Amino acid sequence: MPMEATVRLASFLGVLMVMSIWEYWAPRRSLTVSKLRRWFCNLCVVFIDSFVLRLAAPIAAVGVAALAQQHHWGLFNQVSLPRVLTFGIAIVVLDLAVYLQHVLFHAVPILWRVHRMHHTDRDLDATSGLRFHPIEIVLSMLIKVAVVLLIGAPPEAVIAFEVLLNATSIFNHGNVYIPRAVDRALRCILVTPDMHRIHHSIERKETDSNFGFNLPWWDRLFGTYRAEPEKGHERMVIGQRDCQDERPQRLGWILRSPFLSRKDF
Repeated sequence: MPMEATVRLASFLGVLMVMSIWEYWAPRRSLTVSKLRRWFCNLCVVFIDSFVLRLAAPIAAVGVAALAQQHHWGLFNQVSLPRVLTFGIAIVVLDLAVYLQHVLFHAVPILWRVHRMHHTDRDLDATSGLRFHPIEIVLSMLIKVAVVLLIGAPPEAVIAFEVLLNATSIFNHGNVYIPRAVDRALRCILVTPDMHRIHHSIERKETDSNFGFNLPWWDRLFGTYRAEPEKGHERMVIGQRDCQDERPQRLGWILRSPFLSRKDF
């Protein structure tokens, strides 16, 4: 769908630009490594992911949703509900699926090897929300397609969800200052940067918390919510304990990282 691609690209560029300006004027933390090298590496990953996804899954989730609607596959294509209700439920179910997938990628060792690349970034900013291994991107799309088929999500809801997920991922990885009272209020409806930053702590017990990307409710419901890091946001160390060096800024290394033995990691 050409319109879908246009909407997604415009949203991506718009949110990234706004967050970059915000990070410049009101940063939450001081950066520890070269921003230019990190941005080059992370944005290269975006282009590689997009290319691989086009090859591996030429029919994206939106196309599958349209196909399911045409052939009356999935729950919502079998029952009669108000369109607005179907739209809302589909977005909430898809967000729950992303939360559960995220927990799974931390819990299963072979999946963690793939997802770990996202956690090797030693600083956190808007581009960190785009730093996912191509294998994870393909697996995520397959999971999303399965959920779309199962529930019969409307194509419009799938487009809205993907735009929302991309925007909130850029937002909640942002290195931006938000007043404490505002952050506390936002956490009722949205995963905030201070909430998600804890998930990128070097401490594994903090890494295995705050899995949500968009809606903050799942972490509270399933007991994975953590309000604050032990050392505070300014003193907490971000990244992985075994690669606090320049390797996470090397594109070749991060793409090879799921296949490296422990001694080479």
